[in-house]
Amino acid sequence: MKKVTIIGSGFAALTAVKTLRTGNSDIEITVVSPKAEMQYLPSSIWIPSGKRKPEDILVSLDKFFKRMNITHHAAKATGLTNQGRTLQTDNGDIENDGLIICSGGRFLKKLPGIENAITPCEGIEASIKIRDRLLEMDGGNIAFGFASNPKEPSAMRGGPMFEFLFGIDHQLRDEGRRDKFNLSFFTPAPSPGQRLGPKAVQGIIGEMAKRNIKTYLGSKLKKFSEDSVETETDTFAADLIIFMPGMTGNHWFKNTELPLSEGGMLKANSKCQIEGFKHTYVAGDSGSYPGPDWMPKQAHMADLQAEAAAVNLLAEFDNKTPTEEFKVELMCIIDSQNKGMLVVRNQKRNIVLPSFRLFHWLKRFFEWWYLRQYR
Repeated sequence: MKKVTIIGSGFAALTAVKTLRTGNSDIEITVVSPKAEMQYLPSSIWIPSGKRKPEDILVSLDKFFKRMNITHHAAKATGLTNQGRTLQTDNGDIENDGLIICSGGRFLKKLPGIENAITPCEGIEASIKIRDRLLEMDGGNIAFGFASNPKEPSAMRGGPMFEFLFGIDHQLRDEGRRDKFNLSFFTPAPSPGQRLGPKAVQGIIGEMAKRNIKTYLGSKLKKFSEDSVETETDTFAADLIIFMPGMTGNHWFKNTELPLSEGGMLKANSKCQIEGFKHTYVAGDSGSYPGPDWMPKQAHMADLQAEAAAVNLLAEFDNKTPTEEFKVELMCIIDSQNKGMLVVRNQKRNIVLPSFRLFHWLKRFFEWWYLRQYR
């Protein structure tokens, strides 16, 4: 019986589990993660307003793992030996015949004063901090921003920052206290949201202007303080900084012989294979992949990569040549608590539909549909 180890319990990892189990009911699958739970971070944008409570989007995977006949190994990966066949963890070594790495990315925290900022996609706890800070504030200055990894331009998360920005603007208006706050948005990029396409960029910047959100674009970030953001051209007040840094690879990658990109991610091909390592794959934010410059780091893309990785691993087990290449597609709804902008981009087209209430409810429906399979 073949043994497969999957590192992580997020979008890519769970899609890999489903794809492997559909393709082969007999293989032994072990999932390695600190806890048998999934944080559905796309809905963390609704925690500050109270539309979602933390327990609504923190999903126990115990029942899912039982249904899928999965062994969960509660641990953190620490290294890899034996050409990928032995995973080292802080709770013992695990042998495998195939490995799929879905352990996510790590945010770069090198900017001076970064401890003064809250990074939303670090987990549900970050959204709770934002919620609590907003409750404490009677007014003031809130700055939202994001940056990339200069050595890995695709390793960034801009979409959630637009959602927190527009969502908190809506929340404050709903609470009747928007006039007590100054909201600003900053990024080193001259045109925020370029991965979404030119039409989306126009729509986002236009929405900021309509909502009286001041922008600071195209200047390199220098530092944060308790009450300000400083770039190479501006210094502006910020009593609360909500910031998404660029991403790099996990610390434990350095304890392996796996090839790393210049930006610190695992180098993979279009089939999600880590070249030079048999039966070893990566999916989601952990990897650096070939593709267009707009290829996103998002849950949908992670799912597509995980499907390809699992299909190709099963092909290798059957002594076949892996041929499955992941589809490059960006798909998201930029939500603002009551409406949403739909953006779809692939190799053939770029569709941007303006904000409608329907898209907000579609995002909420998708949350229910996606999570029901794990509950």
